[in-house]
Amino acid sequence: MPPLTTFLDRWRRAADRMSFLGPTLARLTVGLVFIGTGWGKLHHLGDVTDFFASLHIPAPGFNARLAAGTEFFGGIALLVGLGTRLAALPLAFTMGVAILTAKRADITGLTALVGFEEWSYLVFFLWLAVAGAGPLSLDALLRRRI
Repeated sequence: MPPLTTFLDRWRRAADRMSFLGPTLARLTVGLVFIGTGWGKLHHLGDVTDFFASLHIPAPGFNARLAAGTEFFGGIALLVGLGTRLAALPLAFTMGVAILTAKRADITGLTALVGFEEWSYLVFFLWLAVAGAGPLSLDALLRRRI
């Protein structure tokens, strides 16, 4: 076997063994971020309600509670990997609404609609809704037990 073929074969085997690491670290990171943002919104619900009212979002108090709860409990679901597919859909919806309303109001013009962070979260949540949490999650553990 030529050295390059041997190297590529070993590289593929190592990548297969470590394939769980990327999705797991990403899920844990985003889970922690959204637990933090949800917790902050829950503790400053009046400010979030006022902000939603300034954006002319209907039922700002209800929607503030809904967004804060979705982020907090969805972040917990992502962190432990339980009900990941179910939690990713409301988080994706919340992020889509944030892109089209709150972020658009913060920064005028096109830059608000193409902000990298928000779109990356949206794509990540949609990917989790399709792919699931990965092998290091409560979802995978329960699937193996059943």
